[in-house]
Amino acid sequence: MSETGRFVWYDLMTTDLPAARTFYGHVTGWAIAEAGMPGTDYSLARLGQVPVGGMMTLPEEVRAQGGRAGWMGYVAVADVDAASAEVSEAGGTIHRAPADNPGIGRFCVAADPQGAVFVLFRGDGPLPPAPPPNTPGHFGWHELHARDWEEAFVFYASLFGWVKTEVVDMGPMGTYQLFGAPGPDAGCSGIHTGGMMTNPQVPAPFWLYYVTVEDIDAAGSRIIAGGGRIVSGPHQVPGGAWTIQALDPQGALFALVGPRASA
Repeated sequence: MSETGRFVWYDLMTTDLPAARTFYGHVTGWAIAEAGMPGTDYSLARLGQVPVGGMMTLPEEVRAQGGRAGWMGYVAVADVDAASAEVSEAGGTIHRAPADNPGIGRFCVAADPQGAVFVLFRGDGPLPPAPPPNTPGHFGWHELHARDWEEAFVFYASLFGWVKTEVVDMGPMGTYQLFGAPGPDAGCSGIHTGGMMTNPQVPAPFWLYYVTVEDIDAAGSRIIAGGGRIVSGPHQVPGGAWTIQALDPQGALFALVGPRASA
């Protein structure tokens, strides 16, 4: 099955790589080590033998332009250059033009018309198979906090072929629109890739990535013990799972999702 339109990788840009490696290893159970890429400090996070994501130091030039620590998600496309052109034509921004990462693939750092950043990616070879849903230690949910989720959905649907699935009424907080990636496991089958919401409270739109954990309360305790800060949760979401949104010690926002053993 084609991976086009699916989140396939995640990178953390951080101001203190050794501290970030220690923190996330403790919170998520990842084994994190240098990737051995010449000329970089890139580290790989693995769960067992399976790569989960990467980490690197936030470049000085990015900091000088106001860049802050944060996670970025990679979405697979058939043609990075063509997708980059589509982003620009639709009113988005290209922060880094398409470039090759030898032996890995071609990528481009982009932002939607409202400013949320993501990465376009095409691998040089087959991508690892996606883990079964709700597998602890893997990224299990993708959430867009937008200025206007309806306009945002039009942009992403055109770019990636995403389809609307269920709608969750959040009362005073508005509508939470679930979406699925293209393919037979999206849409009517009920398998979801993520959700979008209008969030006027945030200073700028962003993507938030959720790591699945076995016990949300135990994981929350590890966040605090590791020097992070919980900013929201635990909250129960439709389907019975619980979520936490948090900041790591370097200020990067991330989230966790999983069951509550005491519930």
